[in-house]
Amino acid sequence: MAMNDNAGLAKPRLSGSEGEARTCYYERDFGKNAVKILPGEYFVSPDDIAISTVLGSCVSACIWDRVAKQGGMNHFMLPDGSGDSTGLAGRYGVFAMEQLINELIKRGCRKPNFEVKLFGGGAVMKNFTTMNVGERNAKFVLEFLRTEGIRVASQDLLDVFPRRVVFFPFSGRALCKKLAQADASLVVAEQQYTAKAAKSADKGGDIELF
Repeated sequence: MAMNDNAGLAKPRLSGSEGEARTCYYERDFGKNAVKILPGEYFVSPDDIAISTVLGSCVSACIWDRVAKQGGMNHFMLPDGSGDSTGLAGRYGVFAMEQLINELIKRGCRKPNFEVKLFGGGAVMKNFTTMNVGERNAKFVLEFLRTEGIRVASQDLLDVFPRRVVFFPFSGRALCKKLAQADASLVVAEQQYTAKAAKSADKGGDIELF
């Protein structure tokens, strides 16, 4: 969707980095320009914009530097992808978390000032019969942040609901709405994404999806 020309409103500034979200739109509910995060993407900004995503089994971390007043969000599907050579590393939590944190540090943020809000990991996919991807994602991200010494300010993880999350990187505010049922487009997107992961696993990956 094309960005509306809203005079006086901050507009997302794209850096062109690999994995950076590029879907910009006008968020009518909050009267702000916004960026939509898709699986495997992230976005960091110091501006008064919104960053949004819809989560099923995926997890998003919203990281905010309370001193620098800027933050970012990612969206990952699987906890670990060591050895993956498909070019889709952003789908894995390890890479997605490091990518987001490194981008914030590159922009002058500091780990001691980080506050994190976590969302997602819902058991919404009936196809996941051999492993609980949402539960693994939630466990991974909590352990990762504990190891890194980064404070989790709040979390809304697990359960059976998909979620819509909106994060405001200038203020650190995050809103989460649980959806009554998995949106068809969400299910299709996650199925397509996990199909790629399954194909990768067949080539030597360590995660069984079906």
